Amino acid sequence: MDFEEVKRWYDGYSFARVKSIYNPYSVMMAMESGEVESYWKQTTAAENMLTYINIKVSTGQSELQEKIYKLIAGEPIKVDVSGFNNDFHSFKTDDDVLTLLIHLGYLAYDKTTQRARIPNQEVRGEFERLLKKGDHPRLTALVMQSEQVLKATLNGDTESVVNVIQHVRETNYGPGHYNNEQALRYTIKFAYITCVDYFMKVEELPSGKGLADLVYLPLPDTAYPAMVIELKWEETADAAIRQIRDRNYPAVLADYYGEIVLVGTSYNSKTKQHTCHIERISKDE
Repeated sequence: MDFEEVKRWYDGYSFARVKSIYNPYSVMMAMESGEVESYWKQTTAAENMLTYINIKVSTGQSELQEKIYKLIAGEPIKVDVSGFNNDFHSFKTDDDVLTLLIHLGYLAYDKTTQRARIPNQEVRGEFERLLKKGDHPRLTALVMQSEQVLKATLNGDTESVVNVIQHVRETNYGPGHYNNEQALRYTIKFAYITCVDYFMKVEELPSGKGLADLVYLPLPDTAYPAMVIELKWEETADAAIRQIRDRNYPAVLADYYGEIVLVGTSYNSKTKQHTCHIERISKDE
């Protein structure tokens, strides 16, 4: 079986002296069946997770659902693990719930940065499935918007792409927090959240003469083109496309044959507007 595909699905945990920690049950099931997919649905772990992410904290204003959405989009979330009482009943803050999810393996945690993230594709898929299953209208709306932005991107409809990105920014980030290219990156990943079902996402991918901001590689069982996305802060979307071409970012797709969608996205803090430029190129065998 493809080692990198198995790693993408079942690895993702790491500690100071250990490079990789896999989910042993899922690896064994994948080897036995020959299929890389989620095997959590065959255990009680997934249903237990739904209980935890629906927990109501006892003090303060909870933003737990919003944080879960950002985790699904690939954004690491800062978590204070010091206040956790090491039980399954008393949750005073969002950090208590997130710390429990870390202890149970639903999230990976980096002690240096104090940030948590979803470790792999298997766990991410279960987060998505369970949130869709519950009463989470905001997630349903986000997924629908993301489907729209993906379709618009593939159709070259820049106006629709910009409208969705603008809406995602306005509903998830206050003006004071939207102040650099990293914030733009999170917004774009949030807008393309549905891509986790169809693509493998790679960030800061070395290619050509630099690093491509975001590369979405279509999964083997899909018919989507590859996408290369470049982000610009206080510059133009056209400049982003020029950088993709000048630095030959599509070179990273040396073994990929088919269409590649080039997406340049920018934000101007003075006008408070995003812009987008989309082009297609073909990479023939």
